[in-house]
Parts: sequence; structure tokens; C-alpha cells
Amino acid sequence: MIVGLDTSDDAGVYRINDEQALVQSVDFFTPVVDDPYAFGQIAAANALSDIYAMGAKPLTAMNLVSFPISKLKMEVLAQILQGGSDKIRESGAVLVGGHSIDDSEPKYGLSVTGVVHPDNVLSNAKAEDGDYLVLTKPLGVGIITTGIKRGIVSAKAEQEVIQVMAALNKGAAEAAVEAGVHAVTDITGFGLLGHLHEMLSASGSSAEVYAGDVPVLESVWQCIEQQAIPGGTRANQRHLEGWIEFASDVPEELQVVLCDAITSGGLLIAVSQDHLEPLLKQLTIAQTPAAAVIGRVCAGQPGKIAISLHP
Repeated sequence: MIVGLDTSDDAGVYRINDEQALVQSVDFFTPVVDDPYAFGQIAAANALSDIYAMGAKPLTAMNLVSFPISKLKMEVLAQILQGGSDKIRESGAVLVGGHSIDDSEPKYGLSVTGVVHPDNVLSNAKAEDGDYLVLTKPLGVGIITTGIKRGIVSAKAEQEVIQVMAALNKGAAEAAVEAGVHAVTDITGFGLLGHLHEMLSASGSSAEVYAGDVPVLESVWQCIEQQAIPGGTRANQRHLEGWIEFASDVPEELQVVLCDAITSGGLLIAVSQDHLEPLLKQLTIAQTPAAAVIGRVCAGQPGKIAISLHP
């Protein structure tokens, strides 16, 4: 076992031989949008992201399905599965089967297996003091999807957030591998600061985050104004008490966004100064939803994060 439970990493990694290691992960959840095809795409992209976060190539995927057969038409399930299948195909992986059960509400996701050279595994535990922190998707997804459920988000804003969630982290992962970065994790349920905290705890470092440089979806501010804040986001804020310190110039609304519980977020990458520009160049070529330098790793209490509006 190369990567197990010890560092709260994104996937498990098991060495087969000197040239190959298996990377395995599983993820599924209830719908975050109403459109079944989009939900399938998002759930698949979210599950595949764990493989990309380890620097690996996804090989096979298996569907995990819960569906209320007596309540919803089978056409809905077919659209969910089609969305997932299309995203798996886009990743280059192959769908090899799955398992389904009758349940009270729909749930969908994947078990994914990938492969990576044992020497090329990307982990969340290898960030180094002085590294720059780079984020590849904008924040605000959890808050906006809560706003969608409450009917306060425009159709245009809904399509924008769906596009962000459904985007694979394939290009971002390939850019990270090509640039020779130190550490990677993907941003999901624990939010940006929660996953950064895990990276720093595993790496034995602290960090500074420049909140004004963090990319944010514009429609999030209206949702916050109307208190469309998911319970998971508030739970993240409580969990991080004592580990995060906001400067007085960071608005409360932005503090919430930095802790937002996200579905299918981007990669958070720790990269040395020498490799920063090559990474940003590769991310631009890959046309990732964002390529923002948002902070730096530094010496200090492991897991501690100081957040200011600007450097």
C-alpha cells in the first residue's frame, strides 16, 4: 500500500509492481440539479476527480445506482446513466458494470479504478514550505446549487454552475503531472479551506490564503444575500474553528464561500516557484475553468491557515 487512510487522501494507491500501481476510489450522492443528464455528468466527473487528484489515469468505472422505481420513470434513470456514460467516455475510461438498488430517492456515482507509475503518485501530503497554491475551478458551487433548489438562481447562472461541475479535472491533472508539482487534492465536500487544512496537516505545514485572488462564481453573492447556504458549508466553518484565522479585511460573505461544501470542484495544487509558470501555462493550454494563484504554503503549525484579502 502506497497511499492508505493515514493522510485523508483522495484515493487509495496499491503497488502492483515496480512499474504500476492501482488507484481506487468511490463516490455517489443525491441529485444537486434537476436535470437528470446533467446530474449523471456531474456525479461521474466528481468520482473521476479522485483519480485525477492522484496523478493517475482512470481505466475502468462501475455504476452505483439507487433509484425509486415506483416513483420516477425509468426514462429519468436512463438519462442519468447516459450522462455518466458520456463523461466516462470523455475521460478515456471504460464502463464495465455496476450495481443498482430500489431506494426512496435517486443516488448515482461511480467506483473508479486507475493506474499510475508508483514514482509518479501525486498526494496531498507532500506540500513544501514556499510552495504556491493554485486552484483550477471557481468556488460557490454548493451555495448556488442550494439557491437552485430554492428557485432563486437564473437559468443562465444554473447552466454556468452545471458546466463547472461537469468539467473533468483531466486537463488540470495532466498539467500538474507535466509541471512536476509537489501536492494535489480536489475540492469537494470539505470546501477549499477544509481540504487545504487536510493537505497542510498531512504535509506538516501551514499556509496563507489570499481571498481576493480566489475565483468565485458571480451568482453566489445573491444566494448568500438570501441565506441559501447549505448545512455542510456551515458545518465546515464550525469544524475549522481554531484552524483558520481571517484578517479583518475579509468580508463575511467571502469567508462563507471559502468554506463552501462543493460538488465536483477543481484541483488545489501546491507547486514550487520554479515550476509555477510552467504549471500556469499548461493549465491555460488545457483551458481549465480557472488557473488562479491563491496563496502560499509556509512554516508554522501544521494545518493552520491565515486568510487575508490580498498578499
